[in-house]
Amino acid sequence: MRFPIFPLNGAILFPGTNLPLNIFEKRYIEMVDYALSNNRLIGMIQKKENDDFFKIGCLGKITSFSETGDGRYQINLEGLNRFLLKKIVKSENNFIIIDGEILKSNESIKEKNSLNEKLLFSFKKFLKIKNINFNSSEFENLDASSLAKIICIIAPLDHLIKQMLLEFDSDYDLCKNLLSVLEIEMKNNEDNLKIN
Repeated sequence: MRFPIFPLNGAILFPGTNLPLNIFEKRYIEMVDYALSNNRLIGMIQKKENDDFFKIGCLGKITSFSETGDGRYQINLEGLNRFLLKKIVKSENNFIIIDGEILKSNESIKEKNSLNEKLLFSFKKFLKIKNINFNSSEFENLDASSLAKIICIIAPLDHLIKQMLLEFDSDYDLCKNLLSVLEIEMKNNEDNLKIN
């Protein structure tokens, strides 16, 4: 499958989530024009430190857009599927187009269960330790899969950690590893406070 990619470290998309984006750079305005005139698909992907792309990203569909008076786009991308970057396609465009393979979607954890409660508890504790005021009450009715993906998007975690979490094949593995990441982040924060 062929589609343009938007490499933007720190802005990560997961299947079933939404990502609002403000597009102002000329080449990415052209990318949005291209996507709107084709199938509205854009792949979100992260870059490594050596500027190579990670192989796994998430394909999103533009579900809404508006143009501003100064020529920018405000778009919303809805995450569809993870993809594997197969190759970069040579083109005359100022943005990058790839051949990507859609990765099989994994089974979501649809019911609320103890994993959901652990995630919510750890996330609230994480926010408190980081001194972030955030109303997480609207997350209480989410299933574990949806909750984990939203936490991955909004939590102030390094983009490399978010990339690692995106690459897990199953939502169960994503949830379990996100719990570990939150615990490590909280422990590191406590250790830093003791040092200072």
